[in-house]
Amino acid sequence: MGFDLRARLAERRAQHRYRTPPLMHSSCGRTAVVDGREFLNFCSNDYLGLAGDPRIVTAFRDAADQWGVGSGASHLVCGHQSPHQALEEALAEHCGRKRALLFSNGYMANLGAVTALVGRGDAVFQDRLNHASLLDAGQLSGARSRRFAHNQPDALASLLARSDAARKLVITDGVFSMDGDEAPLPAYLAACEAHDAWLMVDDAHGLGVLDGAGRGSLWHQGVQDRVPVYMGTLGKALGTAGAFVAGSDELIETLVQFARTYVYTTAMPAAVAAATLVSLDIVRREAWRREKLTALVQRFRRGAAELGYALMDSKTPIQPLLVGGDADALALSRRLRDSGLLISAIRPPTVPEGQARLRITFSAAHEEADVDRLLMALRQASDG
Repeated sequence: MGFDLRARLAERRAQHRYRTPPLMHSSCGRTAVVDGREFLNFCSNDYLGLAGDPRIVTAFRDAADQWGVGSGASHLVCGHQSPHQALEEALAEHCGRKRALLFSNGYMANLGAVTALVGRGDAVFQDRLNHASLLDAGQLSGARSRRFAHNQPDALASLLARSDAARKLVITDGVFSMDGDEAPLPAYLAACEAHDAWLMVDDAHGLGVLDGAGRGSLWHQGVQDRVPVYMGTLGKALGTAGAFVAGSDELIETLVQFARTYVYTTAMPAAVAAATLVSLDIVRREAWRREKLTALVQRFRRGAAELGYALMDSKTPIQPLLVGGDADALALSRRLRDSGLLISAIRPPTVPEGQARLRITFSAAHEEADVDRLLMALRQASDG
């Protein structure tokens, strides 16, 4: 049969699932320039509007002058520089953990943590809508992978009760990236504690956004002292790049010794770590960003409901507009683009079959007038 790549690509085109990256000619922000045209940007993860903040840019530039643009080695060789150490300590304090460990990105953090903690003879239990990096990590670990119905603690408890695995690791997103809803962490913890399992939370979309100080899902749901493994990313609400895992001394030492994606990769540039230190301080102090974001989301939800659009159960900056068919989602995305709005159509396999959607995301950089413009465009699209 061979590698018939053309047939695979043709099939994806026929399914209306062919994807190409838009070529951006501007920095990440409220607006985006694509192919020479400026759009209102409603598809980035820059939830607090920090990706282009001048204070963070200045910190990055100053640190690059001092530390260069590359670390030159893995953390364990000679790539672990003072800004890395300072950021790990600040992240641990922010999340209420003993220690934190930096990774180059969220995918590597999840792969490294899961494969370091479980293997053959163990079992991994995952929410059916977990991020692809978590699902891949479970498969690569060698542990038996089981998936339970989305946000269903009873389904999880039933699986845990029937498992005789040596070690049981339950994994969930804190905020689900394509639905925008939150995992029921207290109920998951109850199931874990009843069946001798650990809980790992990927809080890529909760860190910086949830809780009054931006400490994320665990603090937002009052379980900050009960979750053994916490992962957060720096490239979304914090506006920079990279990721970390936070937990006990023993957890972090285990990752230092056994997480292959930490041991065998070059450390992030120290300038990124230095910039993130400034970003983290802004996240803590400027609560108005989260307050404004909440108000924008509420304004959109009221308006979209009045237009008759099907909204998913999300109070976060991720506001998916469920369309259903792949071709219909693409068509709506194009109509909005014609109106000067940049919003991606999300189709399978990223989301389940028959649940194609527009993934609308809000930022503290947006204004009320931007929300109103989006609603007007949606009204016109529905009329058309």
